[in-house]
Amino acid sequence: MPGKLKADQAGSGKAVRFTTIKVRLDPTPEQAELFEKTFGCCRFIWNQMLSDQHRFYAETDAHFIPTPAKYKREAPFLKEVDNQALIQEYNKLSQAFRVFFKNPESFGCPRFKRKKDDSDSFTACNHVFESGPTIYTTRDGIRMTKAGIVRARFHRRPQAWWKLRRVTVEKTRTGKYFCSILYMVEEKRPEPVVPNAETTVGLKCSASHFYVADDGSMADLPGWMRRDQKKLAKAQRRLSRLRPGSRNYQEAIQAFRLLHEHIANQRKDFIHKESRRIANAWDAVCVRADDLTEPVPGVPQSNSKDAGFGMFRTCLRYKLERQGKALIAVDRYVPSTRTCSACGTVRDAVSYKENTWRCPECGAVHNREINAAKNIKAQGLAQYIEASERR
Repeated sequence: MPGKLKADQAGSGKAVRFTTIKVRLDPTPEQAELFEKTFGCCRFIWNQMLSDQHRFYAETDAHFIPTPAKYKREAPFLKEVDNQALIQEYNKLSQAFRVFFKNPESFGCPRFKRKKDDSDSFTACNHVFESGPTIYTTRDGIRMTKAGIVRARFHRRPQAWWKLRRVTVEKTRTGKYFCSILYMVEEKRPEPVVPNAETTVGLKCSASHFYVADDGSMADLPGWMRRDQKKLAKAQRRLSRLRPGSRNYQEAIQAFRLLHEHIANQRKDFIHKESRRIANAWDAVCVRADDLTEPVPGVPQSNSKDAGFGMFRTCLRYKLERQGKALIAVDRYVPSTRTCSACGTVRDAVSYKENTWRCPECGAVHNREINAAKNIKAQGLAQYIEASERR
């Protein structure tokens, strides 16, 4: 999972990085019932604090959020769950208001939570006392407050010097429980790698090939969405014929969610493996800083959303940073597609349906996407050199 590097500590040459290990939980019926209570209590305490904040603001024109302790007398069921989960809801609500007041145009005002709209999750921080930590991992499980040791499936183990900071338990729509364990790692900051033209690659996101590199190599999607399209259509047709609320309807909903979850897992697997391969093979990667929320002319919306370009860019960034390498984002308005990579001539327009075109000045024939990747690489290297000179 993505890790975040902090600044060097007192010039020691070491940095603090946060990394997450996500594991599958196998709770007992009693532990699952406790998790469900915790999900409901977190949603309840969020709505109560937000309601009181609105009322206090309307009466006094001042911002104030009550603490969870205020509600335990009127709602004694809050004492049955981990107090840390309730405290974290208070911290999340406070943070939501802080970013809203700081930038209202980008962050909306916190809203009330509804069971059918929001995913079930709660967060608990680890505290270390003389008797030991409140949360720790065992050979085949995780020890949590109130729940005890919950069986877990570890795909990898943390190192001995990693410090466990907090855990986040979530329940997917398919009924599976997962736990994200956040660790704080103190490590030596990697030495910056200086890229050059031979060790730098330029990538152009493509709807037909996922991405195209400046050397002509392409990464084709595995085709999981197309292969499973018939299954999705069949499940949707069956679902539309059933009566909502019936047993068969619930079974069809579960099958439909499992199929979507399977496709999402395939997408994540492909993106992580491809981003790791690129991060290990190159010293720098140049991409265009496209706004992935805007529709691309000539590209169906389903293709751009299913591909996962944003996740691919995020994975590339943090995997490169961990090795001291750079992800160079080129301005999205650079005319990379209609600029000749051989002589620099800029054409008036290039159609998205035009795969190849000839430069009117030098006569070079270009593949539209490979030519764009070459221009992205050249612009990215120029930006990197300019930034290095300023430093």
